Amino acid sequence: MDRADGALEILDRPVALADRVASLADIDRLNAWFGGYALTLREICRVVAAVPGGDALVAVDVGGGHAAFGVRLVDWARGARRAIRVVVVDRDVETLALARRACAAYPEISLVVADATALPLREGAADVVTSALTLHHLEPDAAVASLREMAAAARRAVIVNDLLRTRLALGLVWLATRLLRCHPISRHDGPLSVRRAYSAAELAALAQKAGITTLTVRAYPLYGRLVAVAA
Repeated sequence: MDRADGALEILDRPVALADRVASLADIDRLNAWFGGYALTLREICRVVAAVPGGDALVAVDVGGGHAAFGVRLVDWARGARRAIRVVVVDRDVETLALARRACAAYPEISLVVADATALPLREGAADVVTSALTLHHLEPDAAVASLREMAAAARRAVIVNDLLRTRLALGLVWLATRLLRCHPISRHDGPLSVRRAYSAAELAALAQKAGITTLTVRAYPLYGRLVAVAA
């Protein structure tokens, strides 16, 4: 299945706030139920194993939107009695305004307005830099720029969690967004997101152009997910 180059999802455009809230809630629900959060967190746990217990873990979530994963990450760190700082980066001001309310009780989280291709972070600023369901929104040149920025900011690992571009994943997403009575935006954007996703080989080639020479890619067909780790 060829990639849907240049296609634009509805959430990539200005939409009414109520519609944005409803669609983001769908994304949160689907991530929670179908491995999106769990797969990224599992990789972070592997990184944490190499970080001394007394040191605060610094994580950056690129395209972190309404900070749903950032909140889950802090909840995990609190449960593990692990000091953590999470920086959520997103270019959409309205979405970050929603995040500000969601993480009001989470002083560990900072919100930054910035583009994924131009992160306002110094080199090696974070232990781990994550990106979930963000890379497929970027065309190849922008994806390379984003991967380069993430790799520069990460001391230990870059973790990219995105969709598998397969007919199975396309069918599963189409079905899930309808059976779960998702918002019309989600029913449109979900399948299109699958068609916009990069294959494992394409992602490896993009990472190579970004100067990332060590990349491990794992596919999870039943979740419709692809997780790539550069460490």
